Amino acid sequence: MDTQHLPYVVGEHLRYFPGGFFARLGRGFLTAYTRTHLTSPHATGFIAELDGKPVGYLVGVIDPVLHRRHLLRSHGLGLALRGLAALAVRPTVAARFVRTRLGRYIRKLLPGPGVVPDQAPGGDAGPDTGLGSALVRTRPVRGAVLSYVAVAEQARSLGIGGVLIERFTHFAVLAGCDRISLVTAAGAAGAGPYYEQRGWHSDGDTHTPDGTRFLLYSKNLPGPTLPRPRRSGS
Repeated sequence: MDTQHLPYVVGEHLRYFPGGFFARLGRGFLTAYTRTHLTSPHATGFIAELDGKPVGYLVGVIDPVLHRRHLLRSHGLGLALRGLAALAVRPTVAARFVRTRLGRYIRKLLPGPGVVPDQAPGGDAGPDTGLGSALVRTRPVRGAVLSYVAVAEQARSLGIGGVLIERFTHFAVLAGCDRISLVTAAGAAGAGPYYEQRGWHSDGDTHTPDGTRFLLYSKNLPGPTLPRPRRSGS
């Protein structure tokens, strides 16, 4: 995915995920937010085309902690101004934001005591264990997040969604991720059975600040396959 695909991706997002909070802030904010996935080294996006026309997309995050840091440092002010402008002309959305999200956003933006500003990828770097003069650092679990995937109605049943997910999975494996997680709507509007049939594990459910119920799924990833070293003849 690159910037020329943004109009298509944002349009499809508004079509298939209209109830999301960022979608309610309008096309301008959603475009600016989606663009952060193209500028971040910790996120990515893919476009599926059929006969030269886009018919699906996927947006995902390889390292949520570092992507959020990139978003705040590089785009935080611009997104905040766009968000405030969008809320100013949407009083109903603004009232809901103050009631359900403002406190949580403030807690995320203000680091608490003891937070290390530049922690290792994946959040907590893990404990150090002293063995003589050596330090052994346990590797943290790195989890990618499949944020959004959608395929146009006329192109469904062609396996396009599966191809997009496989591409993102391959990308996450190469980046050293151990697992991928996602959320999908509960009930008939969600895709829970689709993921279960493809080996994803149910991790229960969660609720948005607005009270909407979502199902959690995850999938463990294998380590990257490295090329075998060539054996030199004697």
